[in-house]
Amino acid sequence: MLIMIVLAAILALLLLITVAKLNPFVALIITAIGAGLAAGMPLLATENEPGVIDSIKTGMGNTLGFLAIVLALGTMLGKMMAESGGAERIAQTLIRLFGERNVHWAMMVVAFIVGIPVFFQVGFVLLIPLVFTIAKQTGVSLVKIGVPLVAGLSVVHGLVPPHPAAMAAVGIFNADIGTTILYSMIVGLPTAILAGPLYGNWIGRRIHKEVPKQMGDQLTENAEAKELPGFFNTVFTILVPVLLMLIATIADFLMEQGVLAKESTLFQVAKFVGDPVVALLIAAVYSFFSLGFFRGFSREKVLKFTNDCLAPTATILLVIGAGGAFNRVLLDSGIGDYIAEIATASHISPILLGWGIAAMIRVATGSATVSMMTAAGIVAPIALAMPGTSAELLVLATGAGSLILSHVNDSGFWLIKEYFGMSVKETLLTWTALETIISVAALVLILALDIVV
Repeated sequence: MLIMIVLAAILALLLLITVAKLNPFVALIITAIGAGLAAGMPLLATENEPGVIDSIKTGMGNTLGFLAIVLALGTMLGKMMAESGGAERIAQTLIRLFGERNVHWAMMVVAFIVGIPVFFQVGFVLLIPLVFTIAKQTGVSLVKIGVPLVAGLSVVHGLVPPHPAAMAAVGIFNADIGTTILYSMIVGLPTAILAGPLYGNWIGRRIHKEVPKQMGDQLTENAEAKELPGFFNTVFTILVPVLLMLIATIADFLMEQGVLAKESTLFQVAKFVGDPVVALLIAAVYSFFSLGFFRGFSREKVLKFTNDCLAPTATILLVIGAGGAFNRVLLDSGIGDYIAEIATASHISPILLGWGIAAMIRVATGSATVSMMTAAGIVAPIALAMPGTSAELLVLATGAGSLILSHVNDSGFWLIKEYFGMSVKETLLTWTALETIISVAALVLILALDIVV
């Protein structure tokens, strides 16, 4: 019954948006309330169960508590790149090095490297001005360039430590982190190539999207810049948050090795400056100088840039927040626990079981992190009773399953839709399809690797 409710809720949401032409924010909230009530959630919170409205508030708050800050600071950084000409400088360099026909390969490589130490959303807002600028300069479909970007970021986010869910799974399965990273590269790179440049080139010929005007105007303008900033100056500005987050990752590693104490001042400072919010704040302020004041812009101009660029993010944030609310209602309805119980009763290999549980929970609830953590928790004791299964490959299998079929109950779906200016159908054909390609291709490579190791 719970599965039928989820399917009905997803269908109703699609009809409200595509047929009834209802605003996605309103449609998501209405569907979340309907799904919660149909699943038997109480109107008001009880001692043992949250109410429908409480779940919606919690889901929206949890989603926006992180994303609102990240998108705001990332958009400011992107605006400084645009107005200074920094994004144009990088775009021209990549086009010259790779050629217009191969620039989508460059985006996948850049995303894969930048994405290793940063969250998916952080990497996305850092690199989206570059995608917009290249699309405008070359006239190539935004889809052809954007798909390799999000494919590279998504593969790293789901498979490669030190991302939080992958690191937690390493601990649950008691896997070796070095071996896990090695295997994740062996599996991740070909997967990113297949879902990124190859699929992006194919779908880009069928869905041609221009840069969305409102957001594109904020992140690609260069009317004021008299000369473009240096390539390395711009690249370093982009990499400031990446380097800071890398410091936090190194601090974690040194703590695990017993070199740094968790209570030490050095560890605390490293973790503080490496937090995505603090790292982006430092990068945004640094960009005011490196791409602003030092480039001849006045304080009034920099203030105007940072004020102007925030307006287009309002609608995006509301829709993403509503997606988080819908996701939370589905989680609180118990659908994830129900799927986990069904999967536990099956008798298949731990790798397929881990992938399958993560995939089912991902499709039902929309949360990659929740699905990966739940699958790891269920499969770990089963794997212990079945010697011979690689713990490192189990980490990758649950990570691959957690990426499959991102759709309307995932806040990431709405992030991609709004930034790329696509319809729901176009987002399903691009983002949802590439996520599924990543998940299935990674599973095939993991099973092949299991034969060898």
